[in-house]
Amino acid sequence: MKPFTFKQFEIQQSKDVFRVGTDGVLLGALANVESASHVLEIGTGTGLISLMLAQRNLQADFLGLDINEDAATLTKLNFKNAPFYKRLKNNHQDFKTFETEDRFDLIVSNPPYFEESGSEKDKIARQTVELNFRQLIAQSARFLSEHGLLSVIIPVEAGEAFILIAEENNLFLNRRINVKGIENSKTKRLVLEFSLTKKNLLESEFIIEKSPRKYSDQYLELTKEFHVFKEVGI
Repeated sequence: MKPFTFKQFEIQQSKDVFRVGTDGVLLGALANVESASHVLEIGTGTGLISLMLAQRNLQADFLGLDINEDAATLTKLNFKNAPFYKRLKNNHQDFKTFETEDRFDLIVSNPPYFEESGSEKDKIARQTVELNFRQLIAQSARFLSEHGLLSVIIPVEAGEAFILIAEENNLFLNRRINVKGIENSKTKRLVLEFSLTKKNLLESEFIIEKSPRKYSDQYLELTKEFHVFKEVGI
């Protein structure tokens, strides 16, 4: 599979690991990483999100975890080849059994969300087989720093349940971005951000394409420091 080239780094891809996609790009560009010193990514896949966040925050240290050994190996390769490699670490690790004394200012994840599918390729990366929302949220709440944030991108259909589970774990929604695939369409994804303290909710709308295969000005502006192409390609 061909590598995916960004302005400051390149993503090697594999047929055995879920490839670079728009969801990951959006989370990497939208997650609130500016004030973070220690960042944890759950389910790194290719390492895309952490690499984007490392480009945006030049001081933070990053730890990535992935239960898929192929993904963990691929992430390590992509981290090693990046200009910010000294701040990037990745482990082959099940988040459900992860333990550390460290606390993180940002925990970020593009979590699995298909309950079931016929695709063996995406079995771990895109199904709630190895890590469900409740486990992700409960574990994340344990490892957040006092002012830390949990930032995720999920299908809109899962939003209500995710928010309720977060509240059960004393994580409160403070930012919600309603993502539309194309202008005048229904919301298809949510970027949600939670903290341990209640704050006023900031809600906004994001449109990926203004017409089929034509990126919106909003998307082009958001990703201008990353993408090297103009047409829709992911």
